[in-house]
Amino acid sequence: MSTTTPSAETLKAQVRSKYAEIARAGSAETNACCGTSSCGTVEFSDFSEDYANAEGYLAEADLGLGCGLPTEHAGIKPGDTVLDLGSGAGVDAFVARSLVGETGRVLGVDMTEAMIERARANAAKLGFTNVEFRLGEIEDLPVEEGTVDVAISNCVLNLVPDKERAFAEIYRVLRPGGSFTISDVVATGALPESIRQAAELYAGCVAGAMEQSAYLDVIRRAGFVNVRVVKERLIDVPDEIYLSILSQEELNAFRQSGTGLLSITVVGEKAA
Repeated sequence: MSTTTPSAETLKAQVRSKYAEIARAGSAETNACCGTSSCGTVEFSDFSEDYANAEGYLAEADLGLGCGLPTEHAGIKPGDTVLDLGSGAGVDAFVARSLVGETGRVLGVDMTEAMIERARANAAKLGFTNVEFRLGEIEDLPVEEGTVDVAISNCVLNLVPDKERAFAEIYRVLRPGGSFTISDVVATGALPESIRQAAELYAGCVAGAMEQSAYLDVIRRAGFVNVRVVKERLIDVPDEIYLSILSQEELNAFRQSGTGLLSITVVGEKAA
């Protein structure tokens, strides 16, 4: 195992590769940990949420990569412009479209070309003219300043190496008085260095999880106000996942430390 933390570009390449594979397969079941019921052959418990009651839900766009339902808490209104950060195949964007209606607009941004292609195909199939998907990175959004009413994201920010830059970009593109609702994975304490250095666990939404209070501090430093967690639940990561990185002794110490992973939904606002 390397003793050097992977570079941002190495991590991004790892994520692109894994999520392109998922896009082509049309399922996350055998390709990734984040948001899916499996990680390889190992069961990965309850990352994703149930969209059964979400208006606008499109099963073909749901690749099982989420860890929450950000649209549930976003306060999206008819006529809003909504930005979906890390939009994947479009599942949350299409739910948002049902809320903004014909007079609103939904823009999805994703850094994986295969995901953009799949999302655009889904939008074309639905005949939507007010849903657009753009290739780009959250740290450098292809979106004009002050043009977004609501930003949403579902289990993606933890995959972004430079979270300070990402939240600064979210702040930039929101209109004064705009808001964000983000579902993400955070840690309840400090992850062992060996976990944080594992690129494959980063792409699996484990190594990229910041400690919760530090994560919220990043958001507040970006300028957001009224930042609060509106939902959280514990994620049970099987020992088999950690044992691919840790020795049994290290795993025992980690378990005894009480550190774990949470799925949280956090909201915040840009002052008017």
